[in-house]
Amino acid sequence: MGPEELSLLPVAVDVVVFTVAPASNGRKPRLLALLVKVKEGPFAGRWAFPGGRVSSAETLDEAARRELSSQTGLARVFLEQLYTFGDPARDPGGRVVSVAYFALVPAAPALRTAARYAEAAWFPVRSLPPLAYDHDRIARVALRRLRAKLGYSNVAWSLLPPEFTLGDLERLYEAILGRPLDRRNFRKKALALGQLRPLGRVRRGPHRPGALYAFASRRPRLSPVI
Repeated sequence: MGPEELSLLPVAVDVVVFTVAPASNGRKPRLLALLVKVKEGPFAGRWAFPGGRVSSAETLDEAARRELSSQTGLARVFLEQLYTFGDPARDPGGRVVSVAYFALVPAAPALRTAARYAEAAWFPVRSLPPLAYDHDRIARVALRRLRAKLGYSNVAWSLLPPEFTLGDLERLYEAILGRPLDRRNFRKKALALGQLRPLGRVRRGPHRPGALYAFASRRPRLSPVI
């Protein structure tokens, strides 16, 4: 396929939205992904990531934010371009190139479902249902990117509230990485890098009070927390 033919292909955006559900009822925190149920077409009844076609009057980032807001009600979220997926067979309805994004939100808010989808829901990343199109592959790529970003950036800020304990931060990392961490080493590294700011207050609850912290910067930086 030449450049002229490629330029005529429809372009879509798909957005993988991650959040971490807090511990509850004896269950550890879990990494969740947002899915919508396709209402029509060859994948009717299957789950997929929210997305849609890009118009000629908008950028890819604008299209991703528009689709996410209009289909789920989510806005003002951390959003980053992920990868371009262009397998000729990815959409049975015709050749479509998709530019995938991933988004991060600090909690699982109530969702607004667009008319073209039957419903929207949060699913544990470890047990996603079979997805429409090539979204199983998109899910794998997005999870790898998120895990990698923990190692070279402060991206964890976008998944936590403004105030949190070191325990909250540790459990967030464990939920994303899918494995336990050494508590003493984790906390030592987290405090040594200067990314966290002590607030001088504690959170009281049924367990031992936890000192509260905030991120020194709630902006993307190429500097890890641990």
